[in-house]
Amino acid sequence: MEVLFWNKELETLPRPKLEKMQFQRLQKTVDQALKTHFYQRRLGKAGITSGKDICCLKDLQKVPFTNKDDLRKNFPFGMLAVDFEQVVRLHSSSGTTGIPTVIYLTQEDLNRWTDLVARSVVATGCTKKDVFQNMMTYGLFTGGLGLHYGAERVGMTVIPIGGGNTQRQVHVMKDFKTTTVHITPSYLLHIHSKLSEYNMDIDELHLKRAFLGAEPYSENTRLKLEELYGIDAFNSYGLSEMNGPGVAFECIYKQDMHVWEDAYIVEIIDPVTGEVLEDGAKGEVVFTILTRDAMPLLRYRTRDLAFLHPEVCSCGRTHRRLSRILGRTDDMLIINGVNVFPSQIEEVIMSIPEVGTNYQIQIDKAGALDRLTVKVEIYAKMFTGEASALDALKVRIMEKLRASITINPRIELHEPGVLPAFEGKAKRVVDTREAL
Repeated sequence: MEVLFWNKELETLPRPKLEKMQFQRLQKTVDQALKTHFYQRRLGKAGITSGKDICCLKDLQKVPFTNKDDLRKNFPFGMLAVDFEQVVRLHSSSGTTGIPTVIYLTQEDLNRWTDLVARSVVATGCTKKDVFQNMMTYGLFTGGLGLHYGAERVGMTVIPIGGGNTQRQVHVMKDFKTTTVHITPSYLLHIHSKLSEYNMDIDELHLKRAFLGAEPYSENTRLKLEELYGIDAFNSYGLSEMNGPGVAFECIYKQDMHVWEDAYIVEIIDPVTGEVLEDGAKGEVVFTILTRDAMPLLRYRTRDLAFLHPEVCSCGRTHRRLSRILGRTDDMLIINGVNVFPSQIEEVIMSIPEVGTNYQIQIDKAGALDRLTVKVEIYAKMFTGEASALDALKVRIMEKLRASITINPRIELHEPGVLPAFEGKAKRVVDTREAL
C-alpha cells in the first residue's frame, strides 16, 4: 500500500521534537487561556499565572480539568480569549440542559483546523482525483463544514449534499461516481437496505471509502459495512469542543486513529480519581488544544473511554494512535446492578451473519427488576424458512449476549424496515425506566 502524506515532516516528526513543539505551544496556550475570565480564576487557584509556570509537559497535570458544564456556565462569552470581532465562525451543539456549548474560531484557527482535516483525509489515501459526498448535517454542527473544507483543501471534488433524502443520495453517488463519503455508520447501513428498492445494484456505485463518525459503533459494524459495499471504512474522531473532525483519524493501515499531537495533547485518565494512566490502559480521554486562539481549552474531559497505542504505526507516522471509542462514562447502562455499554451489545449482534442493518436496545421494568430487550432486524430470507430456525437464531443471539454482558436479554426478531431508521445519529437505546 502506498502511504500518502499531507505534511510528511510534521507527521513523521521524531518524538523528542514533537514533544518539544507540544511544550512550546502549551506555554503559549496557557498564556492565551489566561486572557479569559474563566481561566484567570481556574488557573489562578492552581497557582498558574503565566505560561512560564509550566516548566515541562508533565506540568500539564497541575492544570485543573475543564468539562462541558464549564462551557455552559460561561455561555456565551466567558471562554472567549479574543475580541469578538476577530471571530469569523462559531459552532454550537445543544445539550439536555437547554444551554448550548459554543466554540469560536478566528481565521487562523479555521485555517489550522482545515489543514488538520486535509491531513486526515490524505492519510486514508484520498487525492484530488476523488469525489467526496458529504452526507453529514451542515450548519452549527462541526462535522459537515469541517470535512467539507478539508476535502476542498486537498482538491477533491466536494458534493455538499448534507443528510437525508436517501434516494437522492444514492442517485448522486451513481451519477457523479462518488468515491468517498462522510456518513454515520447507521445511515450507511440504512442506505444499503434501500438499494434494491431503488433498483440499484452495488456494482453501479464507484465507492472506495467511507469516513465513519458522529456516533459510537463496533468493529463488527465497520467490517459489515466493508463487506456490504466492498470498500474501506475508516474510523475518525472529533468533538466540537476540539474544533470537530480532524482530531484523530485512521491511516490506510486501519490500526486505530492517529491523534495529531502537534495540535492536541491527549491524556488517558482514571475517570474516578483523575490519575493519568500509562499508554495501553483504558480510561477517559482528555484533550488540550494547542492551536486555537479564540477559545483555548485545557484538559477537557470528553467522557469517552479509550486507550493509546504506544507502538509506532506501520505507516511511519510518529503521532500516537487512539483506540476506537469503547464507550462513554455517561452512557453506561446499569441493569439490575450490572454495568453494560451499548457498544458491547452491538459488537455481539453485528458479528452474527443473519442480523441485518438495524437494531434497538430497550430497557424497561418487569415488576421491580430491570428488563433488557434487544430488537434486531434480520434478513428477509430468514422469515421464509422454518419457525424452528428463527427460534434457534434467537437462542444463539441470547447466548452470545449473555456470554458478553452476563445478562439474559429478551430477543425480538423483526423483518427489515420495521425498526426506526435514522438519517443522522441513530438512537439505539430506549430506556423507559425513569418514565415509569
